[in-house]
Amino acid sequence: MQLQQRINAFIELGTFLKHFASETSAIEAPINENKVHFEAMQSAIVSAKNTNGWFTDDNLAYAFKSWSEALTQEQLTNWLSPYKISEERTAKAISIVMAGNIPLVGFHDFLCVLLAGHKAIAKVSSNDAALLPVLSNFLIAQEPAFKERITITSEKLPDFDAVIATGSDNTALYFNHYFGKYPSIIRKNRNSVAIIDGTESKAEMEALANDVFRYFGLGCRNVSKLYVPEGYDWDHLFNGMYSWKDVINNHKYMNNYDYNKAVYLMSLIPLLDNEFLLLKEDTAFSSPISVLFYQTYKDGTTLEALLAAEKAHIQCIVSKNHVPFGRAQKPNLNDYADGVDTMAFLLDL
Repeated sequence: MQLQQRINAFIELGTFLKHFASETSAIEAPINENKVHFEAMQSAIVSAKNTNGWFTDDNLAYAFKSWSEALTQEQLTNWLSPYKISEERTAKAISIVMAGNIPLVGFHDFLCVLLAGHKAIAKVSSNDAALLPVLSNFLIAQEPAFKERITITSEKLPDFDAVIATGSDNTALYFNHYFGKYPSIIRKNRNSVAIIDGTESKAEMEALANDVFRYFGLGCRNVSKLYVPEGYDWDHLFNGMYSWKDVINNHKYMNNYDYNKAVYLMSLIPLLDNEFLLLKEDTAFSSPISVLFYQTYKDGTTLEALLAAEKAHIQCIVSKNHVPFGRAQKPNLNDYADGVDTMAFLLDL
């Protein structure tokens, strides 16, 4: 199976995902031989929502839309052009231990493994087990040679040659112990931050709200902490956040908001509150659901130096000079998690 054949299969998958990229989109006249995949995807979406209350129609559609836009000939070609992917490569078995915090969070690793010419052994999370099997079956229908290259399991991993594992700081200790003898990428907890300088427009603040609230803030690329200049006018931020006011209507989110607010108030901790988001001054990076931590700063250069020293804890920085507002959960294909080039790792095996 040549690289272009693999690319073509993923391009078809991108086209397939467009049908599910809107909460209200209808599948129009599916090709007969693909009807089974359309129906399987519809069923998987229902299963995903029933299994994981954070997987709403809106968030699922957003994930599908993002991947449909990424899996194009132009995007894939531009991404892969710097790499030398040999067609004579011996396929290695790569175990991918996937997290289940947001829909299809491990799909980029899955994509990298298969396009690099290896075999993907995907250990899916119980929180996100329904979607990948359907997408894999679609890929196999487009390119039958993938059948020998894809294994999906929720049980003990079969034999493998290398591993990519994503989890928390605690699970990373286990991963390092269990996978220590294998070539590996082990990912720990990371969070994203935003720097505000006070000159942002309302549109930029509304875009930042997407970085905060998309996937209910559960992703490592979601902004969980703000850095604002001393004397900042919070009305600018809250006016932008207002576009996400309906997030409080999700009962799981509302329960977190009510709980965290009660705990902080009982502890006499000062808060800023707009009735669907709590702002708490805190030096930590990882904030609870419904809470956004913040710190003030005097000098931008000093702040940049501080964040550089903390880069092991930061997934991305959102600001006018870093990742643009609104783009935190729309990474490019070469925006590798933790800054580790997954494709280079796979090609060096």
